[in-house]
Amino acid sequence: MFSNVNKQKTQIFTATDPRGPWTHTEAEYNYHDLAVFFDDDGRAYVVWGYRNLKIAELDETLHRIIPGTERDLTPPDSLMGEGAHFYMVDGKYIITSAWFAGPMRMPCARADHIDGPWEINPAISIDEDFGLMEGYKIKGAGIPFTLEPPFEIVPPNPAQNGRLNLHQGGIVDTPGGEWWAWSMMDYNSLGRLTALSPITWHEGWPYFGLPGNLGRTPRTWAKPNVAKASPPSVPWPQRSDDFLAETLNPLWQWNHVPVSENWSLTERPGHLRLKTLPAQNFWWAKNSLTQRAVGPISTATTSLDGTHLKPGDVAGLALLGMPWRWIGLARTETGYEIRLFDYQTGKTLIAPATGPIVHLRVACDFLTEEAQFSFSSDGQKFENLGERMIMIFQLKTFQGIRYALFAYNDLSQSGGYADFDRIEIDEPHPRGLMEPIPAGQRGALVLANAPTSGFTAELGTVVGGPPMDLRVEAAELGRVILHHEDGPLSVTAGGVVTVGGVTGSATHWQWMETPTGEVILMSLATNRFLRIHPDGRVRADSPGPTPDGRDGTRFRFVTA
Repeated sequence: MFSNVNKQKTQIFTATDPRGPWTHTEAEYNYHDLAVFFDDDGRAYVVWGYRNLKIAELDETLHRIIPGTERDLTPPDSLMGEGAHFYMVDGKYIITSAWFAGPMRMPCARADHIDGPWEINPAISIDEDFGLMEGYKIKGAGIPFTLEPPFEIVPPNPAQNGRLNLHQGGIVDTPGGEWWAWSMMDYNSLGRLTALSPITWHEGWPYFGLPGNLGRTPRTWAKPNVAKASPPSVPWPQRSDDFLAETLNPLWQWNHVPVSENWSLTERPGHLRLKTLPAQNFWWAKNSLTQRAVGPISTATTSLDGTHLKPGDVAGLALLGMPWRWIGLARTETGYEIRLFDYQTGKTLIAPATGPIVHLRVACDFLTEEAQFSFSSDGQKFENLGERMIMIFQLKTFQGIRYALFAYNDLSQSGGYADFDRIEIDEPHPRGLMEPIPAGQRGALVLANAPTSGFTAELGTVVGGPPMDLRVEAAELGRVILHHEDGPLSVTAGGVVTVGGVTGSATHWQWMETPTGEVILMSLATNRFLRIHPDGRVRADSPGPTPDGRDGTRFRFVTA
């Protein structure tokens, strides 16, 4: 395995068994977003960089470039980006990459020989944001991130500007002969999520998506055929933690390299003990224990005992990001108080504490990107402290919001300790805003932003109008047939939607939801989405929903 670490050389990890043990060494160079390729003749190559991709042959240790082999693979104006993945498919050398300036996309290069010439396809995936609107941003934020608060916050942008598109990924084939791609997308303040896309080979290029809609990924599709049953599993039982185990749940991550003698799960069984160390503020505090926040909505609640905090100590619950905010229990010379600190404004709010035991909570909505902090003395009745916080994805951390348990001393001295009894993560929508397909039910599909509008049948053709009565028949793999009294809705040439007269895949629709919960329907005849055009035409011709929600593709099913 190869890993980039900022301001360090590339790190290399090797093992003869994926279960370990692993040996860690360091390369002689820092390769930005590298891909290592092992050719059929046993020679190894590395590709790295952004725009002006470079290629070189590695020696047998993989730690050094063979002198004289480094060269430019693509010029800066080639439309190739970064995040290279290197393959050979049917005798062709193939490199996928990512372009992040303007609309993000995934270009691809191919060649018959490793020395080139390389042919460039500027986009094997483009415009796929699943209809998610770009969220809040920090104006002027770049790499490196040099801004100081208060930041100028840019509001959400409903335009389809491509800033959330799928990017940085690769391709793989299954034992059953299918081809799939994986990539990531910036899911606003929730951070970067992984996407899985079916691959369609077209004219020798591995396009993300399906025939008739190349470059676009269906949000719901049949999973890969891997020829072997593999039940879903995760390496941890749940995100909540009662700290009864003597080792940390694998989902936790330290924000810094931990100071091992300053935390414990065994000194007080059933509690996470964090011993305070001096820190300028929460950002620099050591032994902050974090886990990734989950959407679309989640709430984190923790209970802590600050009996052994000393003056200058503060311990609590934070949202780690940029900007960040925390709520905590502070020990002063005269007792305890509840504090809320907001890095964006630099302000601290104070509320009285009834004693050293406190319950802290933060409720996050990652669709509105707002969070509310609160506290309680009994764990039952919570009182809000401060206004709602705006959560932002930014390139200071390249991560989404993380829940963090912390304890530090702001008087430049080592202090006492805090015992966290538990953390509970409540996820009211663990499968997103998905609803069961209304199989067997009668009702109407109405436009999500115009609930009295839908479509109706006129002389066998479906057109915009008063919503007509439909019966939903469930087919396999999450597909449906929509029955009208004159027959099923079907799709003919040009994506025209009719009633009756056609059978087979033309009557099948893949039922999906957008990230915000509206129903979208993809025709299996065109692999495009049902859309009501402004002029009243109804067609299965949309490549996918747009973020502004005004393109006539988003519906809600209203039962009769």
